[in-house]
Order: sequence, then C-alpha cells, then structure tokens
Amino acid sequence: MPNLKERLFTKIKEWRPRTTKLLKEFGHVKLDEVTIEQCIGGMRDIKSLVTDISYLDPQEGIRFRGFLIPELLQKLPKVPGGEMPYVEGLFYLLLTGDVPTQAEVAEIHEEFRKRAAVPTYIWDILAAMPKDSHPMTMFSTAVLALQKESLFAKAYEGGLHKNDYWDPTYEDALNCVAKLPAIAAHIYRLKYHGGKFITSDPKLDFGGDFAHMMGVGKPYDDVSRLYFILHSDHESGNVSAHTGHLVASALSDMYYALSACLNGLAGPLHGLANQEVLRWIQGVMDKMGGKIPTEDEMKKFVNETLDGGQVVPGFGHAVLRKTDPRYSAQREFCEKHLPNDPIFKYVDVLFKVVPPILLARGKAKNPWPNVDAQSGVIQWHYGVREYDFYTVLFGVGRALGVSANLVWDRALGYALERPKSMTTEMLEAVAAKAQTPAGAKA
Repeated sequence: MPNLKERLFTKIKEWRPRTTKLLKEFGHVKLDEVTIEQCIGGMRDIKSLVTDISYLDPQEGIRFRGFLIPELLQKLPKVPGGEMPYVEGLFYLLLTGDVPTQAEVAEIHEEFRKRAAVPTYIWDILAAMPKDSHPMTMFSTAVLALQKESLFAKAYEGGLHKNDYWDPTYEDALNCVAKLPAIAAHIYRLKYHGGKFITSDPKLDFGGDFAHMMGVGKPYDDVSRLYFILHSDHESGNVSAHTGHLVASALSDMYYALSACLNGLAGPLHGLANQEVLRWIQGVMDKMGGKIPTEDEMKKFVNETLDGGQVVPGFGHAVLRKTDPRYSAQREFCEKHLPNDPIFKYVDVLFKVVPPILLARGKAKNPWPNVDAQSGVIQWHYGVREYDFYTVLFGVGRALGVSANLVWDRALGYALERPKSMTTEMLEAVAAKAQTPAGAKA
C-alpha cells in the first residue's frame, strides 16, 4: 500500500497536465467582466483563484473534496469511543481527495507523532513575550519562529527544480501542522493556567491530545475534532487562506505563509468574529437579567438593536445564502450534549427570530446564522471561557486546509500573485466614458 506521500505524488503527476492545458489552450477565456464595484469592493466574487480542496456553494455550503459536511462526518474514520472523525483522516482527504482507511489514518497519526516535538526555543520565545500579549500574536510568532526549521528554504537555497518544490513543502506542512496542538495548548496553559503545562500523550489522536494538553475532559476531545474539521478550509478567497496563498506565491516557505495566514485570521471581520458573537450574546443576557426570553421578547430586543444602528453578530455570510452547515453541525452537537445550557437557549431563540427580521428589513442577502453564531457557546460550556483564545482554535483548524492548498500550489507551479491596480482617476475616466452616449463627444 503506498504511503501518503507516494499517493500524493501520484495525484500531483496526474493533475499537472490539466493545469498546463488550461493555461496554454484556454487562458484567453473570460470568466467575468470585472466592474468598478468589484475593483473597489475587495475583489468580491471575481473568479481568479483555483483550489480543488474545497468549494463554497451558496446553496449547499462548503464541500471538502466534494463532500458536504454531513457526508464528511459520516464517511471519515471515527476515533474509537468518540462521535467525531479523526482530524488526521480529514488531512489525508484534503491532500489526496480520497477517503482514508483506518490504516491510512494510523499512518498520518504516526507521521504527526514523529514530527510533533516543539523546539525548546519556541517555549523560551513565548515565555519572554509580554504577559498581556494576545494569544493570536503568540501563536503567529511561534509559527514564524519555526521558520528556521524549513526544509523548503534549505532545499531552495541548495538548488531545487521547480517540479520538486512540492516535496519539501509537503515536509514543512506536516512538520508544522503536527506541532500546532502543542503550541496552542501551551499558550492556553501559559496565559490562563499559570504555566502549569500538561505533557502530550502520543497515543492520542490530533484532537484528543489537544484536549488532553488543554486539561479539558471528555467530550471536549470530540469538540476539538469537530471544531478543527469544520474550520479547516473555506475556499481560497477568504482572508486567511488567501493571505497564505499570496505569501507562498513569492516562494516564501510554509512557516512564513502560515504565520501570515494567522495574522489575517486575527481580524474582527474574519476569525475574531467568534468571540465578538459570544460577547454580544452575554451582553443581551445581562440586559435581560439572565432570563431566557420568549420569541416576542427577543424580537423586541433585536429590533431595538437594529434601530440603534447596531448589528446582530453571527448572522450573514459573504457567499452562503442559507444557514451555514458548519453552524448546523455544531447546533446538532449542542442539542445532544448541552440542550439546557442557558447561552445555547439564547442562541436557539436568536436562530428562530433574527432571520425573519433581517429579511423583512432587507438588511442582508443572507440573514441566516454563520459558523461564528454557535462556536463560542460550546467552548464556554466546557470551561474554555477566555474569548481571546477562540481564534487560536480556529487557526489550528484553518492551518490544515491552507497547508494542503500550499502543497498543491507548489505542485502545480501556480504563479506569483500580482493583480494590477488602477488609480481613482482612471476609474473615474472609465465611469465618465460609460456615461457618454454612443457617438457623442465626452
């Protein structure tokens, strides 16, 4: 049976001719006519990135290598004694497109185990940082500091054929990802538990060992597995994935790219939104004295919030036009494991009343809840109540998809990303020309 690396190389050799043909024979074909609105508005919806690892359909939601989330959770091998699949199995799927067997999952687990040791200098760097450093700053710094370990950087400096760029990039991906649970848990214990660290248990899987090092009991191991899987990838156009792709397109190694990816994820319009949602919900609870509101009471509060020029965080999505399936997967977990949690009860009422209100007001193309509307509730319930740490959890998951994408970027020789800018004056000239009747002088 071929191992993961051999299987991946076979896939790469099969895929390269497809990309080459598209560029040589069909590079002139237009995907879209770019508008001034798209130019100014963050390049929204311009089809100019390629990834085969995940696709976000407005109606279906995210597909990981063609599988919807319910299919993914059903098909991937599950951890014995747990409800959720191995994170290792997801990583195999993201890289190859194949659902792994139990034996192949065991292979990835062993690969991660061999690569999981974190150099002592990383712990020294984290200990030396100011005590009030944000956990995401610490996480990004730790990943960046690992750059001296990059096998790609060493191989490139020694002379490396471009067709072989993927190989040391793959090694960097596994070396880095394998260390992320320990780094994230170390940051948590350092900041919030007085530096009382818990040693890794190599017998445990990726998600289980993370929960162990965090010091949180069952079923938090399943929470971690679910969280990392749901947040692993989201096409290439979101800020974190796009930033990783952009930086790596300069042939910066995996550590530079993943650190940059994490920096993008730390923004309040991206990964940081999960803590914003929980803070808002708890503010509502305070105003209502902790009482579980009726739907009519919540409608009144939501309308007053919107009338005051504020938003209801956790609702709406840039692409989706339905309830985020990642939200639904976490909601199902809550309904099974914490149906009486007071914060979940608030989330449940909001789920019922907010979308109709937003639709009636025309406030959102998608008034349905996104993944952030649910994720903080579960963390809080199981005792992880430090808001600032939530995005670190997001970052561990997102690194899985971004690193898999970067391996394929190198394998297919994707070019340096370099869009062309225009000045405002140029845009105004184009707009003026469009306003001039045909045949008339401007």
